[in-house]
Amino acid sequence: MLNVALPKGRLGEKVYAMFEAAGYPCPSIKENTRKLIFENEEKQVRYFWVKPSDVSIYVERGAADIGVAGKDILLEYEPDVYELLDLNLGKCRMAVAAPKDFYDDGEKTLKVATKFTNIAANYYNSIGRDIDIIKLNGSIEIAPILSLSDVIVDIVETGTTLKENDLEVKTEILPISARLIANKSSFKFKGKLIESVLKSIEKQVKKDD
Repeated sequence: MLNVALPKGRLGEKVYAMFEAAGYPCPSIKENTRKLIFENEEKQVRYFWVKPSDVSIYVERGAADIGVAGKDILLEYEPDVYELLDLNLGKCRMAVAAPKDFYDDGEKTLKVATKFTNIAANYYNSIGRDIDIIKLNGSIEIAPILSLSDVIVDIVETGTTLKENDLEVKTEILPISARLIANKSSFKFKGKLIESVLKSIEKQVKKDD
């Protein structure tokens, strides 16, 4: 049985469609139900819905053989998994944003509000900038408005939320998209099955390019 962790939400539905097209359907997953685990014994596949930020934990710990996680999660938490394929889904970018009139003169420690403390620290370390990281979990955009921080490091999709709060992107750190990942032990013991799924999904990604 191949255990697949899918991120809840629209992204997960798109990912499931790719697995279905790859020949691993599980019709019960489309039923209107609160169930979280779905099996197709004939195809030897089991899907389960989990919070997007938890997918890599399920895969790293072996509860899932493969799963789909955003590149932001992989960079932030650095799970010990194999990254197999960029699915070209859920595209956005990690960026530094600040009020439009903000200019970093580099003279004082920069206050950075973010959920992504590891990514922010690595980025500013790479450019030799001294920062004070403020970890937030909620609406990051209000931090500079209330002078809690100078800038924010966050995921930007359309930029609408930034504009509505009079903020703008100052620097793009890196592009983000959904990645197919595998548990290292599963890749060894269920390699043929995982390779078969990978090849089929890879064809779909190339076709959509």
